[in-house]
Parts: sequence; structure tokens; C-alpha cells
Amino acid sequence: MKVRVLPSGQEFDARQDEPVLSAALRAHFNLPHSCKSGHCSSCRARIVVGEVSYPGARPLGLTAQEQAAGFALLCQARAAGDLVIEAREIRRVTDVEIKTLPCRIEAREPLAPDVLRLWLRLPAVESFHFLPGQYLDVLLAGGRRRSFSIASPPHDAARLELHVRRVAGGSFTEELFAQDAPGALLRIEGPIGQFVYVDADAPVIFIAGGTGFAPVKSMLRHALERGTPRDIHFYWGARTPADLYEEALVRAWAARHPRFHFTSVLSEAQPEAPATSVQERGWVHETVLARHPDLSGHEVYAAGPPAMIDAIRAQFPAHGLAAERLYFDSFDYATR
Repeated sequence: MKVRVLPSGQEFDARQDEPVLSAALRAHFNLPHSCKSGHCSSCRARIVVGEVSYPGARPLGLTAQEQAAGFALLCQARAAGDLVIEAREIRRVTDVEIKTLPCRIEAREPLAPDVLRLWLRLPAVESFHFLPGQYLDVLLAGGRRRSFSIASPPHDAARLELHVRRVAGGSFTEELFAQDAPGALLRIEGPIGQFVYVDADAPVIFIAGGTGFAPVKSMLRHALERGTPRDIHFYWGARTPADLYEEALVRAWAARHPRFHFTSVLSEAQPEAPATSVQERGWVHETVLARHPDLSGHEVYAAGPPAMIDAIRAQFPAHGLAAERLYFDSFDYATR
């Protein structure tokens, strides 16, 4: 079956048993998306011609009114025949070439009890150009994929840095944590994703939840190390001090860059935690709103679990944040 995308007119093939988004990514066509689980609505598109179906009920991220108006979530929708869809296309992302490449795990380092840093080395003869905030897929047997944000910035890409959270029952992450893996070969595809940083003049707020720090780290290093005149506020939300696994590094950035401000927020802080390990307690999005009640004129980049992203999308517009100035990446973790 053929899927044609408006307004560009580009086409790709899709199978009836696969999500339209998966078919697009398989064809190296980078349609807007984030969580890939039907929650965040980033992949919403209008069906102009044709019909789609879902393997179960209507996805949580799509309202009945939106479905009746002809919209679908491409990460879950299956094509019933040829389709013509209308979707947002971000030019700065579509210009980046998606490649499938072998790579080697050069080093691994525990960052927290359930977070592992991987350094990937690509073949010397291959170029891999990406934008700060994008991710890659590790290709596994049986057509399975695992998505990981690239934590290193584009200007320091001799090795690719990934932050891998251990997922209970997750075969791939359990294997990485269980054995010493340097030298192991992987096959990756990327770069993928529209959650990318673009420098501007407006003050910017970054929000990370847990390992949502990985794409934010790429963005912050890009901005701070290449120089930016804008005010940057970074809020990192986690459960406990151990989950702020690179807090010392971020505080060192704040000490060197007077226009960079860092606030850590713990939702499950222990009473005996040192006072210096946290500035705020509670939910990270509520801390942002308490400190920035007027978000008009700001840009916001947010990466983390679906509940955090949902709260930001629901509450921040009421505080003056323009919809086109909110950029987000919603993290769901596969267990198979």
C-alpha cells in the first residue's frame, strides 16, 4: 500500500499489519512523533484519503472528536489501503539523513542503580550527522527496536553517548546490565525525531524527568559550549537524589555560565538527604510554574515520562506559553 504525505507529496510503502509511523521510519521518512505508544499525540495526522484501523481501542492520545474529524495517531494506526495524509513536516529535521549502521559498545559506566551510560563507536569511514535532542534505534532480532536519545552533542560526536534505564523484564536492558558488554556489536538506525534544539533570542526553560536528561544534555551542551546569549533555566525532576545521576556536572555548568540556572526537584526526597542535594520538593512542572507564572515570551523543551509531559501540555498554555513554543519528547519504556 502507498502512503502519500501532504504537503510535500512524498510517498512510502506500508504493510497492513504495521503502524503507519513504523512504515515511514522504515523508509527513512521522519514523520513527527514522540512516545510511539499512543499517548502524547505528537504523531497526529489528518487522513485525507483512505481509512485506518487500530489493533485495539482508540488510542488514549486521540479524542473521539478528533477521530470523527478525520485525525489519527500514526504510531498506532494501520492502513486499510492506500492513504493520503496531512502531517507536520519540520524542514530542519527532514534534511538530516537517516542511516542504518553497525557500531561497537566502546565503554559502559553505571550512572545510578538503574541507569547505565553506553559509549558507542561508529565505523571510522561513516559519517553520522544529527541534531541536538534526536535519538537512535537499536535494531534487535525479530524486528524489535529500542529507542535511546543521544546525550552527546553534534559537535562532539566521535562517540555517541546513551543513557539506558533498566526496565524490569526488558530483555535488552537486562542483558546490558547483566554482563560486561564493551566490544559488543550493535546495529543502529538514526538519527530520528523532531525534538531538536534551535537557538533563539527568547529565554528558554528545559525540563527533564529521569533519563529525559539525555536529550536535554545534548541540547544544553550544544548551547553552552557553542555559546548562546539567551537565559537558560534547567529543571530536573526525579524521585530521589540518586536519580539525579549527573547533578554535579550540571552544577559545574551553572558555576561556569552566569546565564545558566539549575534547579533540581525531588518527588520522593528522604528526610535525611543533604540540603545541598535538592533545591525543591514536589513535582517538577509545578516548580516551574511557581517560579515562572508568566511563560509568555518563553520557549520550553521538556523530556520525560508521559504523565509529566501530559501535565505540561495541559497546564502551561494557561500560563501564557504559546503552543508553537513547546517542544517535548515523551518517554515510554518497552519491556519485550
